[in-house]
Parts: sequence; structure tokens; C-alpha cells
Amino acid sequence: MGTSSALQNAAIHLRDEKRVVLFIAALGSFLTPFDTSAVNIALPTIGKDFMLDAITLGWISTAYLLASAVFLVPFGKLGDLYGRKKIFLAGIGLFSTTSFIISLSFDPAMIIALRFVQGIGSAMIFGTSLAILSSVFPREERGKAIGITIMCVYLGLSLGPTLGGYMTDILGWRSIFWVNVPLGIIVIAMTLHYLTREWKDPAGGRFDLTGALIYGLSLSSLTYGLSLGPVPAALGFLVLAGAGIAYFVYHELKVPWPVLEIRLFSGNRVFTFSNLAALINYSATFAVTFLMSLYLQFGKGFSAEYAGLILVAQPITQAIFAPLAGKLSDRVEPRIIATVGMAFSAIGLLSLTFLSVDTVLV
Repeated sequence: MGTSSALQNAAIHLRDEKRVVLFIAALGSFLTPFDTSAVNIALPTIGKDFMLDAITLGWISTAYLLASAVFLVPFGKLGDLYGRKKIFLAGIGLFSTTSFIISLSFDPAMIIALRFVQGIGSAMIFGTSLAILSSVFPREERGKAIGITIMCVYLGLSLGPTLGGYMTDILGWRSIFWVNVPLGIIVIAMTLHYLTREWKDPAGGRFDLTGALIYGLSLSSLTYGLSLGPVPAALGFLVLAGAGIAYFVYHELKVPWPVLEIRLFSGNRVFTFSNLAALINYSATFAVTFLMSLYLQFGKGFSAEYAGLILVAQPITQAIFAPLAGKLSDRVEPRIIATVGMAFSAIGLLSLTFLSVDTVLV
């Protein structure tokens, strides 16, 4: 009886742990896309307050995304080595604290710098939350759990333009950063109270600092070169980025503990093309949100609140279909679902190329 009772208690604990991990991962996944989409809708207002051009406004978003991209892989590896929960908690704390400080900013350079730091926190969250989720949920339940988490990503993208636009019009653009603080506190409190164990790679290893530096500098050079436009200096940065990426691949194939396992791409075509599809999809999605925010407010003269209501169409559709696609991927070949999704994305992007100032809403 004692053994049976212990097994039953262990099963109940595991079930409760899975629910808490799913809730925390979902809430953490909600925070960063909500902030990103809310900031996008507030960019024209920020630009008017500080008299910024489109390039500088772009860097308010780009600094955040650049930091997220540069630090995502290194912090994912650090989570494997030293504990994913530790990195996740630090990321939530950094993200929330930086959000509060941004709301007090008085200079555009300060905003851009803090957005970069905030992006580091975002990388720590995303680099570990799904890994924790995968560690807790068995393979047959993983697709559904990840689908729910991705739904919260799109829910954040949905509420960002609408709630962000409303808050920008009523309370000012600084208010959109206040939302992150109480949500971050809730996530930290629940993680500390309910998640008593740690998750990390039992194989151990060492952190490849050289590889992480090469990766970060190459990606930074690429982003900066692209932002300069058609000028000679841009070509130099792009060539430097290409050389850096090539050397990064060479370096990672040689070291025993790579920060990014390149062989995953060379030995698994499905994994390679899945990541390529995700890169293309998210690049296009974010670019559309940024450009449409400027188009609707500067080109069409709409308020931030009204522009947010228009932009909510895309993410709310994604929020509806994400959990369905995740659940379906447990039964149907995921590449088929991804291919159909990319086809719909391509059709939507093609239709947006015909937009002009005179385009009507309906």
C-alpha cells in the first residue's frame, strides 16, 4: 500500500508540475511578443515626442530583436549547463526591470540601449521556457503543450496592438511598459514557489565563449550593414558578417562543446528546413507589423488605437490556429502542416504589395 500511495502522490505531483510549467511558460511567452507589438504601435508617438526619423525609430525595435537573436543560442546553452530555471528567472527579472526603467527614459539613445538589454532578457526567457516545457511533458503530449504556448505568443501579438494603441492614446507610450512589471512578478513568484527542481543537461560540458562571441559579432555586423542601406560602408559590414558566419560554422564543427551544434543542420534536413521556414516566416511577420504601423498612422492618419484594431487581425488568427496546428502535428506529418502555413503566408504577403495611400479598408 505504501508503494502504491507513493506512486500515486508522485503522479499527482508530476501532473500539477506540468500544469504549472505550462502556465509559466505560456505567461512568459506572452510577455515578450506583447511588448514587441505594443512598442511597434507606439513608435509613431515616440517619434513625435523625440522628433525621430524612420531609421532611428526602426532601431528601437531592431536593438531589441538583435539582442534577442545574439543571446538566444548562448543562453540556451548556458541553461543546459547550469540550469534552465535559473536562466529563465534571471531573464524574467531583467525583462521586467528594464521595462520599468524604459518607462522613465528621457532620451532616444537611452531607450535604444535599454531595449537592447530588454532583448537580452527576452533571449533568456525564450532560450529556456520551451526547453523546460519539453523536459516536463512526454513526447505524446509535447505538441499540444507547445501549441498552447505558441498560442500565448500570438495572443500577446494580438493584445499588443489593441491594448498598446489604447494605452498610448489615453495614458501615453510609457504606459505600455508598465504592463510587463506585474506580469513578470507573477511569473517569478510562481516559479520560485511551485517549481522546486532544476532542469539541465546531465552530459555537462563547457561553454564555448569564442563561438558565442563570433556568432554575436557576425549577427550584429549583418544587422547593422542591412540597416545602413545602399552605401559602400554597408557592403563592408555585410562582407565581414559573411566571413564571420563562415568562420563560426568552421569553429563550431571543430570544438568538442559547441554553442550551436551545426551537425544538427547537416544531418537532419527536416530540422534544417523547419528552421529556415521559421526564419522566413517570422522575419516577414515582424516586418509587416512594423511597416503597417507606420503606414496606418503616418500614411492613413489613423490613431494608435484604431491602427492597433486593424493590426490585430493577423495575430488573433494565429492565436486561434496555433494550438490546433500543434495538436494536429501529434497526428499528421508536421512538414505538411508547415508547408500549407507557408503557402498562406506567401499569399498574404503578396497581397500587401498592392497597398497604397488610397487603398480602402474594406
